[in-house]
Amino acid sequence: MASLQSPPPFPLVLKLESITDLSPEERQALLGLPLRVQEFRADQDVVREGDRPIQCCLILEGFACRYKLTEKGKRQIFAFHTPGDIPDLQSLHLKTMDHSLGTLTPCKIAFIQHEHLRELFRQHPRLAEVFWRDTLIDAAIFREWMLGIGRRSARTRLAHLLCELFMRLKVIGLAGSNSIPLPLSQAEMGDALGLSTVHINRTLQELRGEDLVAWDGGILTILNWEGLMQAGEFDTTYLHLQDCAAA
Repeated sequence: MASLQSPPPFPLVLKLESITDLSPEERQALLGLPLRVQEFRADQDVVREGDRPIQCCLILEGFACRYKLTEKGKRQIFAFHTPGDIPDLQSLHLKTMDHSLGTLTPCKIAFIQHEHLRELFRQHPRLAEVFWRDTLIDAAIFREWMLGIGRRSARTRLAHLLCELFMRLKVIGLAGSNSIPLPLSQAEMGDALGLSTVHINRTLQELRGEDLVAWDGGILTILNWEGLMQAGEFDTTYLHLQDCAAA
């Protein structure tokens, strides 16, 4: 096993420091976690529904998602996950996976044994609270997605998601002044927002026509942040970030 050292900054540390303060000792403990790093292709399952994992997955590079399939094979994406996320932290307490975790792009993923996380929490009890806070924020994001799918228009849903992804990538250092990498397909966006690919394309053209965004070559550029926030009814409160200043 190998542990990641800083520099460059460990994405998990950046993610957690975006929602709370960490002491130097806590930061060093996170940097010293034993990891097994593995590279995955795009569209590859990392953990499947029904698995009983003994380790958690930490995304170091790339985009992944949590999803389920209907009996007819239609996919619903519940969350997009970016570097610094541990999408299956619940497997520490829920022994059987009730959904799958898959890659959307080529990913580098670190596996952390449950026993090492439990030892980390024994030695640094406040970190258990920090991870609990992170899990609660995951739930807050899920609630916001549910509101979008149930009650918001396609235009508002898409604008809201683009604002969210910009903020989440910004706090881990992956955003420029007004742009982020967004190498997702329109079909994947549709699976997340409950919309067809045709509807996503039409809605994206609408946002482009309003000079709110440009999305080309896997790069999303926000041309009018205030306008995009208004279009998406976006309020950063549910992300519970320490610094919600936008570009």
